[in-house]
Amino acid sequence: MALRLYDRGMDKHAPFQLPAFSGLGQLPVALLPWYADNSRALPWRADRQPYRIWLSEVMLQQTRAEAVRGYYLRFLEALPTIAALAEAEEGRLFKLWEGLGYYSRVRNLQKAARIIMAEHGGLFPRQYERVRALPGIGDYTAGAICSICFELPTAAVDGNVLRCVARLEDIGQAMDAPQMKRAVATALSAVYPPGHCGDFTQSLMELGATVCLPGPKPRCADCPAQGFCKARAAGRAGELPLLTPKRPRKAEERTVFLLAHEGRLALCQRPDKGLLAGLWQFPNVSGALGPQEALAQAASWGTEPIAPEQAVYRTHVFTHLEWQMTAYRIRCGLAAPAFVWADPAELSEIYALPTAFRQFL
Repeated sequence: MALRLYDRGMDKHAPFQLPAFSGLGQLPVALLPWYADNSRALPWRADRQPYRIWLSEVMLQQTRAEAVRGYYLRFLEALPTIAALAEAEEGRLFKLWEGLGYYSRVRNLQKAARIIMAEHGGLFPRQYERVRALPGIGDYTAGAICSICFELPTAAVDGNVLRCVARLEDIGQAMDAPQMKRAVATALSAVYPPGHCGDFTQSLMELGATVCLPGPKPRCADCPAQGFCKARAAGRAGELPLLTPKRPRKAEERTVFLLAHEGRLALCQRPDKGLLAGLWQFPNVSGALGPQEALAQAASWGTEPIAPEQAVYRTHVFTHLEWQMTAYRIRCGLAAPAFVWADPAELSEIYALPTAFRQFL
């Protein structure tokens, strides 16, 4: 884990000072041959088609590469082009994304695909500013696409890259501060090697993902930059990066209902706005209900509940929120029209459930 800003007695009100970044110029020479010999064989590295790089970078946000691999291949098989993505039915889109979380990502993918079809003739734009203007594409994703696909010197700075730079330069400041991210992006873009921009971006990603790992024991002995890493020389690599304090995550109790009738389970759709907007879910209410309270709630929906067969407890963590869930499986005598009643095949093939609810299956 990275240390928080106060762990080294730092003053959060101290003025921001731009680091010198004097060692970054040595990175291309060190990283490019190392990357050529040590890069992982990942499916999105098979070519540099913008659609595929874009899709992979969006999927990889907040998600490990190994977890993304299968999703990426299935998504491309189903929707192999920007045009296919733009035309896809929303339910199918969510089903392909099911389990990846952060569903706003796939919504923005489709919004951007439709803009590309309408305003760019179906061709992915090649200018950084136009790429950056597409829905769901921030500085990091735009930098990755433009450097990997179009060989532009546009740095892609995420948490992994910030960690690498913090250690290389032994930076004792909060790396997640917006001005620090901008400074790192500017400094890295200045050292991008012409003709090798894509490989340099990917070598930085690979370094952070496989060698310059988070936590107190990065793999410094395997690092191609160990000879000029200032934090390693000072014995501080495991203490960096420093980050600003996070606000405590809010906790909410919820009761989830697996209402069963003749082999089918009740589903309903979440509101169009807010958390998990528009996705399917099992019926649920705020608070932790006891068994009799749960039966009364199920009866109020017109399901004619017979008995709760099982209670299970799960926790699901969102970025700023934690759900502490009690779930009851309740046999019902009536398939109340307030719900959609789905059989196992439909749950598997049609209805996309976010992980918060899918875990109960």
